[in-house]
Amino acid sequence: MHSGELGRQGLYGRRRDCDQLERMLAEIRMGRSQVLVLRGDAGIGKTALLDHMARHASGCRVSRVTGVESEMELAFAGLHQLCAPFLDRLDRLPPPQRDALSMVFGLLEGNAPDRFFIGLAVLSLLSDAAEERPLVCLVDDAQWLDQASAQTLAFVARRLLAESVALVFATRESGDDQALRQLPELRVRGLNDVDARAVLQAALRSPLDPAVLNGIVAEARGNPLALLELPRGRTPAQLAFGFELPSAMPLASRVEQEFLRQLHPLPVETRRLLLLAAVEPLGDVILLREAATRLGLASDAATPAEAAGLIDIGSRVRFRHPLLRSAVFRAAAVGELQDVHAALAAAPGLDPDRRAWHRAQASPGPDEEIAAELDRSADRARARGGLAAAAAFRERAATLTPDPARRVTRALAAAQAKLQAGEFGPASELVLTAEFGPLDDLLRARIALLRAQIAFAAERTDEAPQLLLSAAARLEGLDVALAHETYLDAFSAAIFVGRLTGDPGLREIARAVRQAPAHRHDKRDLILDGLAALFTEGYAAAVPLRQRAVQAFLSEDISADDEPRLLWIAASAAANLWDDEGWNVLSARHVRVTRDTGALSELPLALSSQIVALLFDGKLATAAALIEEMRAVREATGGTIAPYGATVYAALRGRETSARELIDATLKEVLQRGEGNGAMNAHWASAVLLNGLGRHEEALASARSASEYPLEFVPANWGLVELIEAAVRTGDNRVAADAFERLSETTGAARTDWSLGVESRSRALLGAGDADELYRQAIDHLGRTRVKVELARTHLLYGEWLRREGRRIDARRHLRTAHNQFTSMGAEGFGERARRELAATGETARTRAPDTREELTAQETEIARLAALGRTNAQIGAQLFISPRTVEWHLGKVFMKLRVSSRKELYDALPQDARVSVPC
Repeated sequence: MHSGELGRQGLYGRRRDCDQLERMLAEIRMGRSQVLVLRGDAGIGKTALLDHMARHASGCRVSRVTGVESEMELAFAGLHQLCAPFLDRLDRLPPPQRDALSMVFGLLEGNAPDRFFIGLAVLSLLSDAAEERPLVCLVDDAQWLDQASAQTLAFVARRLLAESVALVFATRESGDDQALRQLPELRVRGLNDVDARAVLQAALRSPLDPAVLNGIVAEARGNPLALLELPRGRTPAQLAFGFELPSAMPLASRVEQEFLRQLHPLPVETRRLLLLAAVEPLGDVILLREAATRLGLASDAATPAEAAGLIDIGSRVRFRHPLLRSAVFRAAAVGELQDVHAALAAAPGLDPDRRAWHRAQASPGPDEEIAAELDRSADRARARGGLAAAAAFRERAATLTPDPARRVTRALAAAQAKLQAGEFGPASELVLTAEFGPLDDLLRARIALLRAQIAFAAERTDEAPQLLLSAAARLEGLDVALAHETYLDAFSAAIFVGRLTGDPGLREIARAVRQAPAHRHDKRDLILDGLAALFTEGYAAAVPLRQRAVQAFLSEDISADDEPRLLWIAASAAANLWDDEGWNVLSARHVRVTRDTGALSELPLALSSQIVALLFDGKLATAAALIEEMRAVREATGGTIAPYGATVYAALRGRETSARELIDATLKEVLQRGEGNGAMNAHWASAVLLNGLGRHEEALASARSASEYPLEFVPANWGLVELIEAAVRTGDNRVAADAFERLSETTGAARTDWSLGVESRSRALLGAGDADELYRQAIDHLGRTRVKVELARTHLLYGEWLRREGRRIDARRHLRTAHNQFTSMGAEGFGERARRELAATGETARTRAPDTREELTAQETEIARLAALGRTNAQIGAQLFISPRTVEWHLGKVFMKLRVSSRKELYDALPQDARVSVPC
């Protein structure tokens, strides 16, 4: 519905929508990015609004993309449409981004780049293009974008801020486009009756009986395309009394039927050429002509369709409306489609993956040669990061495989690819398909394993540990290495579910591992054997084996080819063993490996571990920087990992209202998802918060919840520490003694400075010995560790005890130390508790001078710190998943708030606790 068709008023009934689009153009001309999703029914006018925006984008560069239904299975097909005009700028990108995008488009070979590295590269590419003049990216029929392109463009949309870029999507109301659901939307509604009549009358060539006109308006329900197409091609006599008007059917179907009716008068050769153009999504005129020649079509076969305004063949092939392409495609018979696909596959110059796909669609039955070609295409798609495309290639390969046994193998490979792509329903269907083929014991075991993995990935079901355990048992005599990996998965699932785990529990999985055949005794098996020993023989007996496993990871750097998640398991084991040094090293290494390899989907888990390690080290400002990075990763990837580190940070900061809100929200989130281990973490954070505020009665309840399940992993030990303090302070000595007995089983076995320091402090709290000496021992042990928060808390507790003993001078020294340490860390809750205790001794704690400068946001602080450390805008943008232009915009605000004029002044202007370097 273009203004040229309707007169000079423009688009009827769309003034408000057009105004919004024109305001977006004004914003990008001033350097402020804009994102919008136009959502509405088929034919409602979304394409017309995109056309309106393109016509009004004077002084801007316009890039258009159209999703094509027949191309949905080809990874990054839509992205290629968008980026093709800018590929000459690839060399301007940072090398990792340049290489990622080059691999996606087949310009470079290498390992599959992470999806979010690709998104960052596209963000940088568009930002660079917009430096010359504002860029308007229009994406029509977004519901038909391939999954990889949709996710990448959604990533880019979420990160746009200060670039001169507008990114506007048009998608159907019922489109399955979850990637776009969280972006700003404009619902495109039907026209009111007045505007609908105006549209219809403008399309008519002669007056129409009012009753018939009202009937057409009522049938169209305000849909502009229906109003334009229903009368098209009918004679005045046919319209006069409403004959041949469409019957009641869904509007999109009615519009498509109207398009098909317009095709019927065309010659057979013309209709065949339209089908060829509908199947070939790139609009490649040369390819269309080559394929048409192979079908024996005349060179002027397109002329009648062009004369009717159905198609335009210029530099590209374009249909009058996407619904026309859809109608042509859907109406074709199977044989017609096969002929067209065969002609396209035989045309020269086609890339091997599109050729394989066309050959597969043209095949009337099983064909091993084509199936093998699809396997190779799947490998290439995976290497480019196109998991969804790889899954589609493998699924079609399985369908075309003539040999039943090989068909089973390919169906399972397709199911695995679908699982990795997050398509759990199709993955289950492919597993079911495989079950009907000839199966040996190994294939049956692999089917059981896939069912378990799908169950855990799709629903986080508490059945997953049992399913994984059963699969591992079946694999023992068939593939020992895969069996051991499956046992690790079973442990992970059971630890993840935590207190919500039914049968089998961790002990049953551990017993099965102990009875399984031995394998290679590498780092992976050491970790697995250590977990098995922990849950069968107990903490103390498992310590030597688990310490060997941790040491193996510390002495051998993990390669990019190894599973990065093994580092998370190893770092968690170190924390559980009270090994602060090993925990810090392994968690930092986990972050480095995931960053270096671009495995951003793994990065939130790595960051969570390092954040908590840094918090124990008292580096709250550094942890805050990583929390901001984790927030950026979650937002960029749509990840669901709960903000574990952020809850502990909030607890140590001690700002009760905001901390309580975050902890409660996190607890609700993890329980809804079935994360028992996450619930324990939230209860522990709550206990830390409340103990810090001196609200020991409330802390007691949270600490009980954090420590009541002994088999839960790391924070259960830490929950006991909080429980002892809270119970002693509330006079519940029985609870405190019981908690200490459980705690000492781990601290006495680990015998690290961290564990021995916490044990001595807890004994002193209980009064089990010479408290004075025990506190001194605790300070001595903890002074040799990286758990500076525990050291400061020990000074606080010692000072409190000394004050109650009447030793005010001695108490002041330790309370002053505690207050200074908490204040420098930014642990305000504990710091205020130390200040009150110090005041009770007669000494007033010195407070910081107020800073009248405007406070920086978390993101501004992180950007300012990285800039002060000498990072370039491009490096900062790469780490925080924003463009260099957005970094520059934020720095402008930072300079204004801190009253500085250059990066050289930033370091001194930053708050002291924000000057530390971020470990990499």
